[in-house]
Amino acid sequence: MTIEADGIALAGVLRRPDVGEPSPAVVLTGPFTGVKEQVAGLYAERLAQEGFATLAIDHRGFGESGGRRSHEDSQGKLADLRAAVGALAASPGIDADRIGVVGVCLGGGYAVRAAAADPRIRAVAGIAGGYNSPAWFAERMDYRAALRAQLDRYDEFLPAVAPDGGEAAMGGAEPYEYYGTERSAAPYWENRVTRGSLHALLTFDALGAAPLLAGVPLLVVHGRRDAYCAPELAQALHDAAAGPKELRWIDCERHIDLYDQEPFVTQAVGATAAFLAKAL
Repeated sequence: MTIEADGIALAGVLRRPDVGEPSPAVVLTGPFTGVKEQVAGLYAERLAQEGFATLAIDHRGFGESGGRRSHEDSQGKLADLRAAVGALAASPGIDADRIGVVGVCLGGGYAVRAAAADPRIRAVAGIAGGYNSPAWFAERMDYRAALRAQLDRYDEFLPAVAPDGGEAAMGGAEPYEYYGTERSAAPYWENRVTRGSLHALLTFDALGAAPLLAGVPLLVVHGRRDAYCAPELAQALHDAAAGPKELRWIDCERHIDLYDQEPFVTQAVGATAAFLAKAL
């Protein structure tokens, strides 16, 4: 299906469960640079099998959607999620009063921020979530120098992933093992991103949305070991959230284990489906 957000056409895949109508529904948002055929699509398919209508989207600039190519637009992505929630609510056979958002990796942070600002969202779950916090980054790096480095070359592209320690937005062997191999094969994924996207990541505050969730139920599913999305921030998000909340630790070794590896995906899907069944 096609959704419009800020005049930009967004591509999405709506999956309907084999259950009676109207059904509860969730919007899926995935990792940094990810497209709907990758992680978000896998979780969307698995949650549809659990009885939820699911909508996985390509955010603006990525995949089959319009917008500035390969550029992380934080406010734009939040607008995309608002549009996706509206599209779900207007779809036949969907219960507009039972809509949630599920985010994986960076999508977890966007899902929390979206749920904090959109009262139509009745539940939110983050899986291996990136709960970015500028204050947390500033304690661990020369924050202003990092911002300046990306601003000075804002419109330049660099690879999203690279082999053998090459410069990339997602550096290291682990991201390349997923995005640089057949594991992530998707026709519209591009191995590039603007340097301005890194500025967006450094300045996006997902953790600060936790107290704003009020009574929105929250589920945090996270690996005990994760070199890319800090377990410390997952714990901090859970602790700071107001209202009903659950924290489920998964005994995986790497961040990308929760992208597509078993038994970890099944464990995450099971926890998320059980949470959504109660919350929605």
